[in-house]
Order: sequence, then C-alpha cells, then structure tokens
Amino acid sequence: MPRPVDRLGFIEPQLLTLTEHPPRGSDWIHEIKHDGYRCQVLLERGQARVFTRNGHDWSDRYPSIVRAAANLRCQSAILDGEAIVQDDNGISDFEALPSAMRWRPDSIILYAFDLMHLDGRDLRQQCLSERRSILKALIGNDDESRIQLSDEFHGDGDALFKACAQHGLEGIVSKHALAPYRSGRSRTWLKTKCFSESTFVVIGTDRDRKTGALRALLAHPGSAGLNYAGAAFIALSDDARTEFIAEVGRLTTSWAAFKSSRLTDVKWCQPKLIVRVKHLAGSKMLRHATVRALAQ
Repeated sequence: MPRPVDRLGFIEPQLLTLTEHPPRGSDWIHEIKHDGYRCQVLLERGQARVFTRNGHDWSDRYPSIVRAAANLRCQSAILDGEAIVQDDNGISDFEALPSAMRWRPDSIILYAFDLMHLDGRDLRQQCLSERRSILKALIGNDDESRIQLSDEFHGDGDALFKACAQHGLEGIVSKHALAPYRSGRSRTWLKTKCFSESTFVVIGTDRDRKTGALRALLAHPGSAGLNYAGAAFIALSDDARTEFIAEVGRLTTSWAAFKSSRLTDVKWCQPKLIVRVKHLAGSKMLRHATVRALAQ
C-alpha cells in the first residue's frame, strides 16, 4: 500500500544511463527523448512550483506550466517531466528554449512522464506502468494544456530508434515497466542517442572550461559566409592528432572569425582544414561532438 506523506518536498530525480542499443523484451516501454530541461512539478494546496533537475525553484520561468499544474484535479502531486519548446514541425528545439523562457514563456510545454506522489500517497514503490496509468488519468486529454503526457511505445525499441534517427531526433528513452522509482542513476531507465556524422571547417581551437581538454571550433558555409556551428573535442589517433595540431598551427591567424563572450583564449586559424565530426542529431548547434577524422 502507498504510504501517507505529510508534506511535499523536492525529490532527487531518477536519471538515465546511456546505452548503445535499446533493450529488448516485453517488460520495457519506450519514449521519444524530448530535448529540453528536466523539471519536477510540485502541487500542494492549489499552489504549484517547478524545480530544476538540481532542485532550484524556477517557477517564475515557467508560468504556463505553473498555471496548468494548478488546474489539475487533485489536492497534491509531484510530476516528473521535460520542459520543451517546439519548432514549426512539432519537434523539440533545445536552442530556442532559453529565448522562449524570456520572451515566449507560454510556448513552453511540460511533457510529463512520471508521477511520484498523488494526494498524499507516495507512489514511488509502485511499478512504472501503474504510475503512468495514474498519471494519464490525472492529465486527461486537454490538447491545449501546457502539461501533456509523454507518449509511450511498446514492442520493438530498435524500430522506434531507427525512426527517430531517420527524422533527426535526439534518441529514445527505455524504461522497465515493472520497476519502482529510484532516485539517482539506474539501469531501469536507459537512453539511446542518435548520432550523425558531418564535415565542418576548423576556424580555431580553445580549451574546455571544465576539463581543459583541447577543442576544435567549427563552422559550416552559409549564404552569407561561414556560420559558427560549435565546438568538438578531439578524438583522433595519435598520428592524426599530431597532424591536426600541426595543421592548425600552420594556418594560425590573428583574425577572429567570430566574436562572442563565450569564446575566450581562442587560437584562430584560417578556415581551410576540413574535419569529420560525430555529433548528436536533431540539434542546430553541435552537441556531444567529437572530431573523428581529417577529411581527405
């Protein structure tokens, strides 16, 4: 039986573990991985609050989600989900989310995928399929609500993953239907990411602020010249890495290809070196990117 709870508080969220292939078997459900910000919604006594993955109160940045949560037909609840903004094709647009939070907050939608508490009952020990069934009934079928249920898919996770890759989506999430909710990283929640490989021109190098690792700053050609694409870590063999560093040194220039407060201590180079880069699909700017080879 679910145990009673006196007062709601932020719960450390359950986290995904990266895997190369979706799990197989009938005990797994799969979801499209929404590309946004993880959120936890706490509703109590008619008042809703929205917290980040790390427990920071961002209620003022999600007014539409706060209003939608306050309209749920319950006394109290804790929902887990992803806040996103969609492009014209209905696909989550990670790069547009910060701007939407500032200028178009009502465009942000929470795709809820789990329910940890409802009306004083702790649901975390119930299996995922039961929690999602209760969540579905709570959210209802209001297409205009800023809180929607994240759809689930049963059966072949490989087929869903291939479909996501073909449509340029970030990937899929797979969760064990019989598992309870467990804070922290686990093997009952898995993510499989869609990566693609593209060519870019190197415009300079810098060092990652956190690790100090060397990164290549990359661009791609556009109608008005080069467009900055982002940075990628160097994942080359020893010989190729040596060749890369030597070539960047040979092409060194004092001319800055782009001006940005985020680009500091850059060693610029002439845009002549072409590289092959593995990166996360479904994103306008490079994410989780690595230089894999020098283009021939």
